[in-house]
Parts: sequence; C-alpha cells; structure tokens
Amino acid sequence: MNQFLDIKKSFEEGMEAQKKMLKSLETMVNIKGDGSNRTEREIVYQEDKLTLYHYTKRVKRGANKVPTLIVYALVNTPAMMDLQEDKSFIKNLLDEGADLYLIEWGYPTPDDRYLGLEDYIQGYIDNCVDFICKEHKTDKINLLGVCQGGTFSVMYAALNPKKVKNLITMVTPVDFSTDDGLLFKWGKYLNADKMVEAYGNLPGDFLNTGFLTLKPISLVINKYLDLIDDLDSESSMDNFLTMEKWIFDSPNQAGRAFKEFINGMYKENKLIKGEMEIGGEKVDLKNINMPLLNVYAERDHQVPNAASKPLEDYVSSLDTTTKCYPTGHIGLFVSGRSQREVAPFIGKWLKDHDK
Repeated sequence: MNQFLDIKKSFEEGMEAQKKMLKSLETMVNIKGDGSNRTEREIVYQEDKLTLYHYTKRVKRGANKVPTLIVYALVNTPAMMDLQEDKSFIKNLLDEGADLYLIEWGYPTPDDRYLGLEDYIQGYIDNCVDFICKEHKTDKINLLGVCQGGTFSVMYAALNPKKVKNLITMVTPVDFSTDDGLLFKWGKYLNADKMVEAYGNLPGDFLNTGFLTLKPISLVINKYLDLIDDLDSESSMDNFLTMEKWIFDSPNQAGRAFKEFINGMYKENKLIKGEMEIGGEKVDLKNINMPLLNVYAERDHQVPNAASKPLEDYVSSLDTTTKCYPTGHIGLFVSGRSQREVAPFIGKWLKDHDK
C-alpha cells in the first residue's frame, strides 16, 4: 500500500512539474521585460551623445520651486532609477513634489575617445545646468548625483558653488583610500593607460564582467538558481528580465575620462587630498558651502561605506546630513525600503531646502 502511495505521489509531482514547465514556456513567450523609463518625460536639450530629459510634474500644489538635475554614472544607464512603475525612484520623487531633470550620457563611439573629465564636468554638466537655469529664470539648481555621477556632482559643486543651491549624493565614492571591497582593491592596480592604449574606449562588457565578479555567487549563480521557482510567474519574470536588461546595458567608457578617473581617484585619491584638477583648476571641497545630503547603503558591495561616509568632513557647509539605509547599492533605488523610506526622505529634504 505504501509503495502504491509513493508511486501516486511521484506521478502527481511529475504532472505538477510538467504543468509548471508548460506555464513557464507560455510565460517566456509573453513577457517583454521592457518596463523601464515609463515615467512621462520629454527631451529638452541634446549635445553630442548627451540627452537631457525633463520629467512631467506629478504634483500641482506644493511642487518644489528649485529644479533638480540628476547626474548618473557613466557605467550602465540611469534606467535603474525608473525601472518599473511600482519600483521607480524617479516617480516617487516626483510624487514628493520634485521638479526633475536627468542626464543620459548615451553610448560613446570611437570619436569620443579623447573626452576627459573636464568635458563631462565643466562641459556637459555645466551646459545642462545653464540650460535649466535659463528655463527657470534662476541662478541655482539642485544637484543629485548617483555613484560616479555623485563624484562628478561633488567636483562640479566645488568648482561652481554659485550655481548649486543644494547637493545630494547617493552611494557616492569620494575617499578612495579604503581597501574595503574588491573594486577598490583592484582599482589601485589597474593599468588604465595600457587598457586605453589597447581598447581606445573601454568596452562596457569588459567593465560589467568586473562588477559581476565582485560577488560571483550571488550575482552570477544564485540569482539564476532562485529564478527556477518563479519561471511560471509572469510578473516575477518580467521584473527579472527588466533588471537583467539594465545590468547588461553597459555603454563603453570614453578612454581619456576612464584613465583620468582611475588614475586620479583609485590610484592617487586626489579628490580628498585636494590635488584633483579639472581644466587646470583645483577642486577644493571646502568650496562646497551649500546644504549637503549624503546618502549611502550599509550593504553596498560596489561603493564601500568608508568611501562615501567621509564627505561631510571635507566640505565647509554648515548644513550637512548623512543618512545610511540597511540595503545594497541597487536596493537603495528599487527595493521596498526605497519606496517607503528613501525617496520620501529625500523628497522632504528637498522641500525643507526649497527656499
């Protein structure tokens, strides 16, 4: 009798597995995985590969008077900040009353090989700031920088303090002396000069592979094993493929800017030392006298806390807030905590400083 029941149970489990597999195939056929960048926006300015977007306001009353420019890193695209309607950091900021602009850097081609940090910071970012100031008839805007884009924003604010009303940095590396995390260990030994000599522009796939190897078990193996249980769920698969599409959408890096960033930041830590020069002008962090909000993630495996946290110690602003959330580098923008806590906190901070 027991043997019969075991056979029956095995047969039923096999039938359920077969149904799940068939449902999985149906799901794979129907999913699109293209839910990012759905928040309404329009192109307002373009220069070379750069595109500046302005998001449609979502709050009629109580919207911020001072516009905010989001500056993202050169690696990957800012689609992660507007990944899906229910996981959109940008949408949540708009709901808090923010007036948002965002830079998409585009995809460098061989003719961009000689673009340097000066071109990005004192060229492209400054031109976008001037455009927004002209549109809003104002002298200052807010800057919100993410990761490397935060490092760029810090340098821009130090070089142009009269144009920045408030500075927000998120998972932003400024002190590269730490050995926490593989990326900061490797960065000190990268031969950026030879890499640029060999490639011209650094291939995005090359850099992306390096990021994946920072946590190979969770980023390369476990996430695909965990996916097996969700193969028949259209919403789970759509979420997964949207994220995968963003992860592997890695623009090449302009050779000169890549070399200057690796050598100046990872190898020589010039920003914190006060030795960084952009266009022949020293980047003095003491020039950052505007209100500063520095947000970092406790479990960040790309930008260690030791690289982000010290920023407030080097600026001259009397109004500084440093906030840490118990999440990861990406989770700061797409997790449930991001929706419930991070975006509302930043939105409130912007409102409190919108004077």
